[in-house]
Amino acid sequence: MIAPLAGRCFVLTRPLGQADALAAQLRAQGATVRQFPVTEILPLADTTALQALGERLGAFSLAFFVSANAVRQTCAVLPAVRWPAGIRLATVGPASARALREAGFNEVLYPLQSQDTEGVLALAEFQADAVAGRKVLILRGDGGRELLAESLRARGAVVEYQPCYQRQCARLNPDEVLASASAISGVIFSASEAIRHFCQILGDAAPRLLASVPVFAPHPRIAEEARRAGAQEVVLTNAGDAGIVAGILHHQWPDDGISQRAGPLG
Repeated sequence: MIAPLAGRCFVLTRPLGQADALAAQLRAQGATVRQFPVTEILPLADTTALQALGERLGAFSLAFFVSANAVRQTCAVLPAVRWPAGIRLATVGPASARALREAGFNEVLYPLQSQDTEGVLALAEFQADAVAGRKVLILRGDGGRELLAESLRARGAVVEYQPCYQRQCARLNPDEVLASASAISGVIFSASEAIRHFCQILGDAAPRLLASVPVFAPHPRIAEEARRAGAQEVVLTNAGDAGIVAGILHHQWPDDGISQRAGPLG
């Protein structure tokens, strides 16, 4: 029996070490995977402020980790044993929640349906009657969306940001992708920033590649960024690895037996 994705090749753009489970699921369906980690995650050059935060954690009622990266980088400096029992921990989805549990935290809040900022803001623990007058800590990289903080402040919370890692465009050779572009069946993005870094690395070839293959995105915001970057066929999937794989499996692939979707880019 031929595997459903046999002969198809997908480019994964997550940071190094963060696409292995997704790659394994795609390979189990017969696909070939090319990892192209366009975003590099780095610890802070100076962790003084993050270390000092450990002395003030008791002042916060709620701490929100924006991603699994935020969890790992924060806990490398402030392990679970330093966190007071009274602070509620929250994050955006199951992957980040799993990272928190692996770090030693048992009780974690996250939305079960819409796994994004909007979903977090719909949680009971983030409503005005729960956060008004309370201090909320947001642990994130250098920069990011302001929606969560702005909404919480409008609900009466006192919000403080704490950067805990850096993100930068990785230094990759574009030929890792372009040299065999005709074999690529699709590109998978899990963050809007990854699309910008992909385009920065590939230069003028990026819009041509994105226009010639399906682009898979697990959130409408990422899908819109892909369209702005030149993608013509954007497939919105459910969140998480299983959701992405399901979206790829249900995509209406051409009946060609193999993936030969992209033309020469030189």
